[in-house]
Amino acid sequence: MKKKRREIQRRISVLALFMLGAVVLIVCRYAWLQLVQGSALSERMKAQVGQDYAIQSPRGTILDRNGRELAVSTMTKSLYIDPSHVENPQELAENLAPLIGKTEQDILDDVAVGGGFVWVKRRMEQAEYEAVRQLIREKEYMSCLGFRDEAKRYYPNDVLAANVLGFVGTDDKGLDGIEQALDAVLKGEVKETYLTTDRQARPILDSIFSSRRRYMGDSCKTVELTIDSGIQFIVEQELDRAIAENNPKAITCVVMNPKNGEVLAMASRPSYNPNKFWDYNAEVWKNRAVSFIYEPGSTFKSVVAGAALQEKVVSPNQVFVDPGYVMVSGRRIQNWNGESFGTVTFTDVVKQSLNTGFAQVGLRLGAERLMKYARDFGFGEPTGIDLPGEESGILFKPEDMRDSDMATSAIGQSIAVTPLQLVTAVSAIANDGVLLKPHIVKTIRNADGSIYEERGKTEVRRVIDSATDKTLMGLLEQVVASGGGAKAQVKGYRIGGKTGTAQKIREDGSGYMDGRYIASFCGFAPVEDPQLTVLVMIDDPGTGNFYGGQIAAPVAGRIFAQLGIAQHKE
Repeated sequence: MKKKRREIQRRISVLALFMLGAVVLIVCRYAWLQLVQGSALSERMKAQVGQDYAIQSPRGTILDRNGRELAVSTMTKSLYIDPSHVENPQELAENLAPLIGKTEQDILDDVAVGGGFVWVKRRMEQAEYEAVRQLIREKEYMSCLGFRDEAKRYYPNDVLAANVLGFVGTDDKGLDGIEQALDAVLKGEVKETYLTTDRQARPILDSIFSSRRRYMGDSCKTVELTIDSGIQFIVEQELDRAIAENNPKAITCVVMNPKNGEVLAMASRPSYNPNKFWDYNAEVWKNRAVSFIYEPGSTFKSVVAGAALQEKVVSPNQVFVDPGYVMVSGRRIQNWNGESFGTVTFTDVVKQSLNTGFAQVGLRLGAERLMKYARDFGFGEPTGIDLPGEESGILFKPEDMRDSDMATSAIGQSIAVTPLQLVTAVSAIANDGVLLKPHIVKTIRNADGSIYEERGKTEVRRVIDSATDKTLMGLLEQVVASGGGAKAQVKGYRIGGKTGTAQKIREDGSGYMDGRYIASFCGFAPVEDPQLTVLVMIDDPGTGNFYGGQIAAPVAGRIFAQLGIAQHKE
């Protein structure tokens, strides 16, 4: 019995030692796997049971002042290929090309690039996506073809406000207009995430639900503009009508609220559809309201008249003798019709837009004061509006001006302005003589709806006294009531403004082009409490009629009539 008991104890001891050794071995192996090889094995396991995905959020929406959508984004699928896993390039090309509207050679070229990732087609239509997805399942192309989410930009109103909005390139980058100016806040985000997948790279378990919850972005924002799409539509309709009637090279219109500097409408013709911007010449993309400079002609006389009244070098009833033309530093300056108006008051000089009278006023003001008021009214520098490509315009340095330069500047020649600068200056006249900074962005909101930034009225400076401004507004009302701007009249309404007709400068700056003009009108209404400032600028009309009072003023009058100023009857 003792012998048998010892044998059992020996066996138990051997078994215990064996088990202890096994435990030690397991612990050592476990420690080796966890502490030494843990990271590498974890990555291998992760690669086998799941994939890293880049989830794209949609670009921020652009709205008008009333919440109507002007630019929106939807998520679409983009197709890529992994050339390193393509087993039969020719077969793949034959199967894939007809489904996505590409040639077999296009697909073969993509495969030939090599590497692990090549875009095949970005932002596919839904039908294309469904067809390719079915092909991947049937032919088991999971290892070489895949999809990624990308945002696609849509402009639901097509041409409406196109030159303001701009457009977006293939990498969700704003390339013009508001899209470019505010790209940093509008741009969608890419969020890296990991999904557990099956052997065919399909999300499973919790990943199914997380993949269906579309990532909307944490930083991209919604931009609300000051633009009113209703006013914008009316303006663009009138521009189309003016194009048909006058056959110009281009036409631009800006409507502004002079009380707060909000741009209510901004349009140009010709224009384009930002949904298909690639079909148009790049020149058409430009927003002429901020990027086109031109000699303003007689519309600039509103500013000169304000400066002269403020400096008391003239009064409304002061008498001028108009000989029909004057010679200044050897340069002949004559009236628009080449005729003499005889003895007239300064009120008549403004009403009839007499170049001889304004040339005299320019000389009385002198170079220093003339350029000072031009700059005070906002000319010669960008307004700072949230739009790309804004020009500064061109003004003289006072020390470089001769008498002829003072005279021509006073009639709106030898200087250059943008349409936005001009409508901003006239808005200052409509705003009791106070210049405001124009703005086209009203509110920027965070992804959660909270306000990120709110932009409102910004005073720049007072340019003329209130009493002087009231006198000037009265003179400009006379221009429309019984002067050169009569065709801007709307029955029962009080409108003030100024017409302009300027000969176009040669592109090389060597003089003026024969028979080529820019016709314009800029005015405000109603005079007793201005709510709107409207500028219409017609570049190079193709008809024989090129005077601003004849072709630009009627367009402005129709816009005033439709924008509902009836409640401000005289």
